[in-house]
Amino acid sequence: MSGLYDAIIGLAMLIGRDLLVALFGVAPPVPPIHADLNGLFALAIAAGYALPYRDPVTYRPYLWLMGPMLKGVGAVLFVGDYLLRGSPASFLIFAVGDGSLAL
Repeated sequence: MSGLYDAIIGLAMLIGRDLLVALFGVAPPVPPIHADLNGLFALAIAAGYALPYRDPVTYRPYLWLMGPMLKGVGAVLFVGDYLLRGSPASFLIFAVGDGSLAL
């Protein structure tokens, strides 16, 4: 589930950026390379889930690092950014998604 979530976000950042900008009511990233790199990062994490899918015991550390740790910290950062820097409330959907997957 987490790998699919990351793949969807990564693809959206790379090929659906205009839709994301419209949905979340934010300005396009400047320069666009920042969103490209974040999309690539999300796709790399998604692809990494193929290893524990085949051998979850051996790759359990990946599951913990990219699952509860990364997504848990991500959820906290989304909420913190909303409270402290005024990011759009629509970004809290990522806090809910990341937090749910972290749990």
